Amino acid sequence: MTRTPTRPSLAPERRKQLRQQRRQERLRQLWRISLFSAAAAGLGWGLLRQGWVLRSPDQIEVLGSSQVNREQVIREAQLRLPQPLLGLKPQELAQRLSAGLPVEQVQVSRLMLPPRLRITLVEREAVAQAQRRSSKGMERGYVDRLGNWMTSRQQRGSGANRTPQVMVLGWQERLRAPLADILAQQNELGSTLQQVRFEPNGSLWLRTAALGDVHLGLPDQRLSRRLDVLRHLSTHLPKQIKTLKIQSIDLSDPEQPELGLPGKGRISIAALQKAIAEANRPPQTPGTTNQPAPAPTAD
Repeated sequence: MTRTPTRPSLAPERRKQLRQQRRQERLRQLWRISLFSAAAAGLGWGLLRQGWVLRSPDQIEVLGSSQVNREQVIREAQLRLPQPLLGLKPQELAQRLSAGLPVEQVQVSRLMLPPRLRITLVEREAVAQAQRRSSKGMERGYVDRLGNWMTSRQQRGSGANRTPQVMVLGWQERLRAPLADILAQQNELGSTLQQVRFEPNGSLWLRTAALGDVHLGLPDQRLSRRLDVLRHLSTHLPKQIKTLKIQSIDLSDPEQPELGLPGKGRISIAALQKAIAEANRPPQTPGTTNQPAPAPTAD
């Protein structure tokens, strides 16, 4: 039986050709996929840039505020319509609105279907008048319940009809937390809070209707204890002490409260109570001593 001499030599070549064909087909498929993906991405980007556009104020939703309207939001956010939705940066918009509107919190969301901008606000309310020292001199304004500074324009924009009675002097950014704590407890101090004052070093003073000026010292971890003592003194300070011309009360050491009296400097409340008790003790008759009566003898 004879064999064809060329058959064995054709099989390897055929396999090589098939491999090349498969490789070329894979390359063509990869090229088609890449081309289609690029075209789809370009088309999608074009649609996003041109299709998702804020064209009218009606596409801007303002939620959570009864005082701030859409026109105020557009003005403070510096929006210029038409505006590509994806060109807006929510964080930057929130910062602008927080600075210009009487709100505690701003959340900005971009919604695609249908294209619109949603702005959710939490309103601020002035709870105290305030003064602070700035590069331009003394500045007057307000603070909200979190101790944040509010300009007079922000307070007017909140629609508040009542001017707060509490005054905060020497407001400082770094002392917002203790200020917020005091403002939150002002109705629990046992007496009407009239003034909160911060010295340049941060030392804290309060003025209440019952006690006058009270020095609380630096607002550290013992502030809560000092407020407890202040609350106690507002309702339990002896009447004899209340009748004195007290200049101030020092609670920087809450365990040893001191009074500032005209011409006498500071004296502890405990020592003053003892002195008052001694002064009120009935005088003894000369020649008599406070000796116990003799015990009766048995018959």
